[in-house]
Amino acid sequence: VQLQASGGGLVQAGGSLRLSCKYSGRFFSITSVAWYRRVQGRQRDLVAAISSGDTTNYRDSVKGRFTISRDNANNTVYLQMNSLKPEDTAVYYCGSRRHFSSLLRNGPDDWGQGTLVTVSS
Repeated sequence: VQLQASGGGLVQAGGSLRLSCKYSGRFFSITSVAWYRRVQGRQRDLVAAISSGDTTNYRDSVKGRFTISRDNANNTVYLQMNSLKPEDTAVYYCGSRRHFSSLLRNGPDDWGQGTLVTVSS
């Protein structure tokens, strides 16, 4: 399994970005995927996750602003980020695991490389 994250960049506060996570491998349609972020010097935190059945989970600080979705035809998971704040600045990673509950509890089995999101004030 390979995961390729893209879509990061520099945006002003209040702006939007859409991150993409391209999954290369079998069984994408029955795999759960999550986005995490890491602020320099801190641990990697779960941002949003989506199950194979489109069940979603969000950290409180992004609820109402971020939306995770998946396109099984293109083996891609998206993270639409609106109303961005400077505190959203981080390196964003996507990761996958077969079972949603395991993904939330134990984290991904597979990780993609990070994509940097910088939100200026």
